[in-house]
Amino acid sequence: MGRRWQDGPGTLAVHGAGGVVEVPVEVAASYRARTRGLLGRDTVDGAMLLTPAGSVHTFRMRFPLDVAYLDRHLTVIAVRTMVPGRLGLPRPRSRHVLEAAAGAMAGWGVAVGVRVSVSVSPAAPEGSAS
Repeated sequence: MGRRWQDGPGTLAVHGAGGVVEVPVEVAASYRARTRGLLGRDTVDGAMLLTPAGSVHTFRMRFPLDVAYLDRHLTVIAVRTMVPGRLGLPRPRSRHVLEAAAGAMAGWGVAVGVRVSVSVSPAAPEGSAS
């Protein structure tokens, strides 16, 4: 029962003890989008979801990241802060990786055991410019 994700904007909902926190998310599902990730950016507005993904690196990154590893049910299995120039260890049960500016995830309530959900914006019509 897998979900086919597409690149594009959406909303991340963090279902924590204090209720639901919603933040903007950019989904990177294609090989090209996952490879590019946050490279070349000075910050991120909200978060980026890399899917499928079991590990990440921060080589050539310009800022430290919070990285949350999610299982196939979008439950957080690990959260790490990574400085630029590091290679993250692969997480065997990880199916998705959520990235945000360092410190952001704690404010949203992202922690081990917390479940998140992602709603994506409708896709643009085929052949339209983006």
